[in-house]
Amino acid sequence: MVAAIKHARTTLVDFLKLAANPPAGTDGYKLKVMVIDGARTEHFWVTPFMVLPDGFAGVLANDPKVVRNVKAGQLVRFDESLISDWGYTKDGRQVGSFTVCALFKKMPAEQADYYRKNHGFDC
Repeated sequence: MVAAIKHARTTLVDFLKLAANPPAGTDGYKLKVMVIDGARTEHFWVTPFMVLPDGFAGVLANDPKVVRNVKAGQLVRFDESLISDWGYTKDGRQVGSFTVCALFKKMPAEQADYYRKNHGFDC
């Protein structure tokens, strides 16, 4: 997972350039963001998101399971240091989502294959 987050962060600039001017056949641009609540941390997909002069803002896509200071649908502000992944869809296939691909290694093979087949992951 650490390697997946590192890769996402080193390629974030290119992703943001693409998201600012999305090519035809792409959609679903999203960021994965760490939310910290005291000693607890949880990662959430944020979509849609926007770039602000001093960071980012976006809508949390799911309910928390660990932290208690946010909820699905909430608008959150964050800076680049809290971004742990990015992704989008190109011609029906997932691009990015490196942390999801890392999770496939820990899932039962049939579950990972289901996500690859039905959600367009090529990892």
